[in-house]
Amino acid sequence: MNLVTGAAGYIGSHFVKNYLNIFPEDEIIVVDDLSEGYEQAIGYSDRIHFVRENIGNVKIMTELFTQYKIQTVIHFAASTYVGESQQNPSKYFYNNCIQTLNMFKAMELAEVKEIVFSSTCATYGSPNYLPLDEDHPQKPINVYGTTKLMTEQALEAYSKAKGWSFVSLRYFNACGADESGIIGEMHAPETHLIPLALKSALGKRGAIQIYGSDYDTPDGTCIRDYIHVNDLADAHIKAISYLRRHKGGEAFNLGTTTGSSVLEVIKMCEEVTGYTIPIQYIGRRQGDPAILVANSDKAQKLLSWKTKYDLRKTIETAWAWERQPAFQ
Repeated sequence: MNLVTGAAGYIGSHFVKNYLNIFPEDEIIVVDDLSEGYEQAIGYSDRIHFVRENIGNVKIMTELFTQYKIQTVIHFAASTYVGESQQNPSKYFYNNCIQTLNMFKAMELAEVKEIVFSSTCATYGSPNYLPLDEDHPQKPINVYGTTKLMTEQALEAYSKAKGWSFVSLRYFNACGADESGIIGEMHAPETHLIPLALKSALGKRGAIQIYGSDYDTPDGTCIRDYIHVNDLADAHIKAISYLRRHKGGEAFNLGTTTGSSVLEVIKMCEEVTGYTIPIQYIGRRQGDPAILVANSDKAQKLLSWKTKYDLRKTIETAWAWERQPAFQ
């Protein structure tokens, strides 16, 4: 059986739903302290066994791993706001590193040796070349990326010392929502471009602030690689299968390999919604690279994974969620 941490969050909840759809006979154990997730996101099936707990509780986690004979952990639980990580580093080192290491201790006690880890392209820092592949140096420029890199390094150590097998999945910009309307993107506060733009289209907020208009890009705004959350979920499912066939550790980039600028995303949101979205240019944010785009060849080859959603389809799913949210 598999155990999912952070399952009530955005990406974790989409993984759980996709997994249960693909494996209709399986059940799954999910652990979340609901500090940043929503119980409604995992409350739709009796095949989901929810435990409200912090992953750093070694005693409880050891009991769960043992009781349910857990084979693989899919680890999403983390604090994930780049800006907040710069302002409150202690929260991020505690939640993302110390609590994760406590969970690793519980895994060791219960002899659980397989884990799929939710990492990030923020471990790379400012790009030396593009598109970014897995061989690019990892030199994060913010605390969030640093904590994710530290966890990757811990997994390397456990793999060498304890024989663990792991996959680290380095996401680019997650977005979109499940077509079912049961789950979607929901953060407090919301900081992601697409939901902010769609909320502006609905009149729920004012103008979209664009950080910088003078980057070395065709329209002067930053270019990012926007990947649908269900494509990310699919990669995790394929990563579990990969772990069952391979020992040791591996890292994979997850992106579309196609970048879109901030203005291109807003224009597509306008096309999908039929509304004009007001914008406001403000100064650049410190540490924002002009372009971040993934090279996902390795995941395509070794995981047999490929994306299914383009930018328009991604925004259409997000728009459906914003108009008919399941639990907002």
